[in-house]
Amino acid sequence: MKYKQINNNSINQIMLIVIILLICILIFTSLFYYLPGFLGAITLYVLFRKVNFRLTVEKGWNKSIASILLILLTIIFLVGPLYLLINYMVPQVTDVINNKNEIIQKFDSIKTYFKDSPYLSNIDLSDTALIGALQRAAKFIPNILNSVAEVGVNVLVALFVLYFMLVSSKQLEQTIYNAIPFSKTSKTELWKEFDMMVKSNAIGIPILAICQGIVAGLGYWFFGLESPIFLGILTAVATIIPILGTMVVYLPAALFLLANGQSGNAIGLALYGIIIIGSIDNILRFTILKKLGDVHPLITVFGVLLGLNLFGMLGLIFGPLILSCVGVLLKVYGIEFGRSTPAIVESTSIVESDNPPHEADTE
Repeated sequence: MKYKQINNNSINQIMLIVIILLICILIFTSLFYYLPGFLGAITLYVLFRKVNFRLTVEKGWNKSIASILLILLTIIFLVGPLYLLINYMVPQVTDVINNKNEIIQKFDSIKTYFKDSPYLSNIDLSDTALIGALQRAAKFIPNILNSVAEVGVNVLVALFVLYFMLVSSKQLEQTIYNAIPFSKTSKTELWKEFDMMVKSNAIGIPILAICQGIVAGLGYWFFGLESPIFLGILTAVATIIPILGTMVVYLPAALFLLANGQSGNAIGLALYGIIIIGSIDNILRFTILKKLGDVHPLITVFGVLLGLNLFGMLGLIFGPLILSCVGVLLKVYGIEFGRSTPAIVESTSIVESDNPPHEADTE
């Protein structure tokens, strides 16, 4: 009995793929600490790509000069504000956690209000519980400082890698284009989706956080709270928290006002938060963010959780991007290897039977 022999070309191809994967895994595990920097460079490259080609191709600029200019713009408009934000927030957070006496003094008013309320009296707000909560919070200070240091290192890595990506942009793109084993249609679809996701996450999420933080800060100032800038920044950061979001900041603030006898300001702040701050999210998602890219909110929520777990603070942008890549790859798989719609699906699908989903996507 004669057995069919496997083609040597197929064996060589499989061995080459295995070797490449093993090397990539080794590189990935060894340089994982700097991975956010590489992802940041890719993100910035996508954002600056059109500007870079316009300067170097249409206007004939020197590639190095154009790259340095774009890096300087990044430092001015991204790294500079990020440094000022971290420089402002870290001492504020450290002072809040370390200044236990002032926190206990302010907390006593809330505790008295809860004690006198028949519905809230069972909640444990003793000094022991408060000190225990502060001690647990203090444990996160080294993590915050380490995360800040990690952000600084990866920003330098991102700018360093970005320079070489911009200088050799044409060769880089051609190499990647030739290496992707998909059809021209799939490559076009892959780039379009990737470009949309990067812009949506890298621009959309910060815009949403900044707008909600500014609106919230104005509300805190109007209703008489101390440190409205600090609370506004906390509100901007809280936009990444799933489900609760900004409520974790403005509701406790309203409760503090209520416990101190400022019932009018407390009710006003609560309504302001629910109606105004909360509606900013919906307004931006259906206007600005919709134009940048229609990313499902669940991808943003779980992407942020994934990113924070993998990369810390830098995962706010890269987490949703990584999660979105799964959907893009599934779409490309449908284009490359999809089959016609089964009969049982055709009978209940809104897609016409003579126009399968994978064909509709390529039109």
